[in-house]
Amino acid sequence: MERIREPIRVAVVFGPGRQIKPVWFEWRRRKHTLLETTYHWREQVGAATLLHFAVTDGEALYDLIYNTLDQSWHLNGIEAT
Repeated sequence: MERIREPIRVAVVFGPGRQIKPVWFEWRRRKHTLLETTYHWREQVGAATLLHFAVTDGEALYDLIYNTLDQSWHLNGIEAT
């Protein structure tokens, strides 16, 4: 996986039970509509809880990270399919 680590804009749907579903994200002026979340997990880094989402737009697999402490999103990495 190619590491990116850049801030991004993300549209999400908040569901019941504190569910978060990324719908699309914008990176380098391109909008990526997400077809599927293949996996998600959480990581504790100091006071911050990081929520990882492995998502795909049909062209690549992306690792998106939501930082619950400062409420920011980052594109952590890309793997071309």
